[in-house]
Amino acid sequence: MHSEALLDGNKVFREKKVKKLQDKLVDLADNGQNPKALFIGCCDSRVVPNLMTSTDPGDLFITRNIGNFVPPYNPNAEYLATASAIEYAVSALKVKDIIVCGHSHCGAIEGLYTADQLDNEKFIHVKKWLKLGERAKKYVEENISEKADFREKLDMTEKMSAVFQLDNLLTYPAVKEAVEAGELTLSAWHYDIKSAKVEYYDKDRGEFIEAK
Repeated sequence: MHSEALLDGNKVFREKKVKKLQDKLVDLADNGQNPKALFIGCCDSRVVPNLMTSTDPGDLFITRNIGNFVPPYNPNAEYLATASAIEYAVSALKVKDIIVCGHSHCGAIEGLYTADQLDNEKFIHVKKWLKLGERAKKYVEENISEKADFREKLDMTEKMSAVFQLDNLLTYPAVKEAVEAGELTLSAWHYDIKSAKVEYYDKDRGEFIEAK
C-alpha cells in the first residue's frame, strides 16, 4: 500500500466517519484526553487495538512494540519509549487498567526460537529486543508436554510472555504503588487473529479463559 492510498483512506475517513465522531473529536481537542486504559500491544499489522475492542478516539492510550514486551524499570537506559508511555499513562493520565495483549502467529515469539537464523547486522536491534521474551521461552521449554507440536509451543509462549510482562510492569514504582493502592489493574490478554476472540489470564485459576 503506497502513501497515496493512505491519504485517500483519510479522505474516506473524514467524509464518512468523522461526522459521527465530530463532537467527541472537538471535545478531545479542546479538553484533552482521559483514557481509562493503557493498551500495550504488538506492532503486528493484523492486531488493531481500537478495532478489536470497538473503542473510539480517546478511549485507549496505546503503545506498541515488537512482541508487546515491557522492559523492566531502568531509568538509566538510553531509549525509553515503552517505559515513557507507561510512566505517562499511570502518573499523568491516571489510567485504571493496563492491558498487555499478546496474539496468535506472533513473529516475535517465533523469533525466540529462530533468532539464530537472523542476520546479526540487519537485525541487531531485533535480536537484542527479543531477549525480553526469553523468560517465557524458558518456562515453556521446562513445562510443556513432550508431545506438543511447535504451534502449541508458540501458543503457550505467546500467552506466558504476556503474563510475565505483568511482572515487569510491577518493577515500575508508580505502577506498583497504584496496584497496591487498588487504583490500577493489570491484565494479560491473548488475541487470536483468525477468530478475533480474546482470552484473558485468570490469576486465581492460573490459566487463560475465553472472554464471553
